[in-house]
Amino acid sequence: MTLFEEGFKLLEEKFGNGKDNLISLATVSINPQGGGNPQPVVREVDAHYEDGVFYVMTNTQSYKMQQIAKNPQIAFAVSGQWFTGVGTGENLGWVMKSENAELRTKLRKTFAAWYDMANNEKDENCCILAIRITKGTLNINHWEKLYHMDFVNKTTMDSSGVL
Repeated sequence: MTLFEEGFKLLEEKFGNGKDNLISLATVSINPQGGGNPQPVVREVDAHYEDGVFYVMTNTQSYKMQQIAKNPQIAFAVSGQWFTGVGTGENLGWVMKSENAELRTKLRKTFAAWYDMANNEKDENCCILAIRITKGTLNINHWEKLYHMDFVNKTTMDSSGVL
């Protein structure tokens, strides 16, 4: 098993299998009051992890989705779990689209405690955000072992990790 495969397996154990993960999601906003300069914006979201992707229930009209539509580059950190990374955000569209049926079933199960209270599936703006990880660093036992992972090439990176 390669170091990447070992780290990937640990991610599935820590965050997969239908766990509701709290992650900090950073997007980029253009701040009109700041002369049009980019400004990072961070918020916490609940996420379902599967095969290198975090999935989030949200609304197309939310600020995060508006920001991702203009610039899909994101950064994230799994709260309290020492996994950080970068990737791209993708709007998978209305949760009730037929191509989202299997994923919707998983998300309803993962987020069962609050799903119906927080989501209006009849609203076509109720959507699924896919956070496709491109690079990530998993820190095991406070620097005992680091996995600097390149999800695109499915390899490990040198000690520089996520920049």
